[in-house]
Amino acid sequence: MLRTHLCGELSSSDIGKTVTLTGWVNKRREHGEHLAFVDLRDHSGLTQCVVDNAVDVRSEYVIQVTGVVQQRPEGTVNSDLPTGEIEISDSKVTILSAAEPPVFPMDERADDVDEMVRLKHRYLDLRRSRMQKNLRARSKVNAAIRNSMIDQDFVEVETPMLMPSTPEGAREFLVPSRQRPGNFYALPQSPQLYKQLLMVGGLDRYFQIARCLRDEDLRADRQYEFTQLDMEMSFVEVDDVLDAAEKTVLDAAEAVTGVRPDTVPRLTWHEAMERFGSDKPDLRFDMELVELTDVFASTEFKAFSSAESIKGIKAPGVAGDWGRNKLDGLTDEAKSFGAKGLVWIKVAEGGVLESPVVKFMSDTEQADLVKKFEAEQGDLILIVADVWHTTCTVLGEVRNRLGRPPVYQGPYKYLWVTDFPLFVGKDDAGNPIPGHHPFCHPHPEDIDKLESDPMSVRALA
Repeated sequence: MLRTHLCGELSSSDIGKTVTLTGWVNKRREHGEHLAFVDLRDHSGLTQCVVDNAVDVRSEYVIQVTGVVQQRPEGTVNSDLPTGEIEISDSKVTILSAAEPPVFPMDERADDVDEMVRLKHRYLDLRRSRMQKNLRARSKVNAAIRNSMIDQDFVEVETPMLMPSTPEGAREFLVPSRQRPGNFYALPQSPQLYKQLLMVGGLDRYFQIARCLRDEDLRADRQYEFTQLDMEMSFVEVDDVLDAAEKTVLDAAEAVTGVRPDTVPRLTWHEAMERFGSDKPDLRFDMELVELTDVFASTEFKAFSSAESIKGIKAPGVAGDWGRNKLDGLTDEAKSFGAKGLVWIKVAEGGVLESPVVKFMSDTEQADLVKKFEAEQGDLILIVADVWHTTCTVLGEVRNRLGRPPVYQGPYKYLWVTDFPLFVGKDDAGNPIPGHHPFCHPHPEDIDKLESDPMSVRALA
C-alpha cells in the first residue's frame, strides 16, 4: 500500500505516529521562506501537511506525504475540520502525478459552475466532496437493499438486457442485429415479463436492482435510463408486498442516515389527491387542500356556481409580500397547469378579505371562508374551481410552488399511496384508458363496476 491512513481519519489520538498519506493537493499556502502548508485531500477528507517551501506542488497534483502527526500550534486549530486539531510535520513529499490547473474549483463553488462544463470534465467533478458522498451513499443504499431482501428470503436474479419488443406502454430503445439484418432487440423498459416467468417457474420471491431504459421525452422526473428495485412475490396479499418493500426502504434509509425512520403511513390515492393534490405528495410541509364546495353551494359568483369542485389552500403570513404582478404570475402558472383561473384573496386586519372577487361573495360566504381556513391577518388564500381532478392537481402544483423546499433538504418523509384508479380517462370512442401495465387487475370489490362505472375501479397493487 502507498499509504498507511486516509486523509480524513487522523485525530489527536494519532499524535506522534509516523504516517503516510496519498491524495490530491487541495490547496497550498506559503508560510515564509522555508515552509508551506499543503491541504492533502482524498475521499475521506483532508489533512494539513507542513512541507518545505522548495517543494513544487500545486493544486490537484497527486502526491504522497510521509511525516509525523503533531498537535497544531495554539490558535491555529480548525474546528470546522474533523482533522483540524492535528497536522503532519517533517513531511517528505513524493510527486506521483503532476497536473494542469483545474478548469473549475474543487470546493463548493463548483456547484455554481455550468453543468455542461462539469460533465465535460467529469473526472474533476467526481473528485468533489459532494459527488463522492453521492456515489458512496448510493453504494450503501444498494448494499442495504440486497441485505434486506436476502434476509426476507428473496432471490436476486439478473434478467436479460436484450429482449423481444413488448407492448408495455413506454417507447423502447431498439438494438439492430448484425447477424440478422432488419431485426432488432429491445432494451428492457423493466423486467416485467421475466419476473412473471420466475413466479410461474416457482422461484417464489425475486428481486433485482434493475436498469431500465425508455426512449421517452426527457422531463424533470424522467430519464432515458434509471435504476429501480424490482421485486415480485407469490402467494401473498397486498400488505405482504408493502411490508417487505417498507422494511427494505427503511433499512436503506438507516444505512445512509444512521437513523431508522418511523413506520411509513399509508394514504389511498383519493385521499392523497383530496388533501395534497398529488399522488406523490411532499409531506415535509403543511398547506393541505381545503374543501370549499359546501361554502359556495348557493353562490351567485358564476365562476363558482358552475364548478363541480371548489378547493383552496392557505399560504400563512405571505400576503404582504405578494403584489399584483406576483399574483398575476401565479395565476398564469395555474392556467398552465390546466385551470381556467386562480382566485386569490388576502386576509387583512380584522379578518377583512381583499380581492377583486370579494364583491361577488355574500357576508356569510366570506365568514365561512375565514372559518374554514382559520385564516388570520396576513394570510393568502388561493382557490380553484373546476372538475374535481383539475381542481386537485392544479392546487397541488401551486402548493409545491409555494411551499416545497429543495429535494435535498430534510427531514425525509416516506409515504405509501395505495388504491390507484385502474383507468385514467376515456378515448375518443368512450373506452377506458388503462393507467397501468397489463398485469394489473381490478380490486375484487370493484369488479362489478367495470361496466357501469369503470372510472371508479381501483387497481389492485
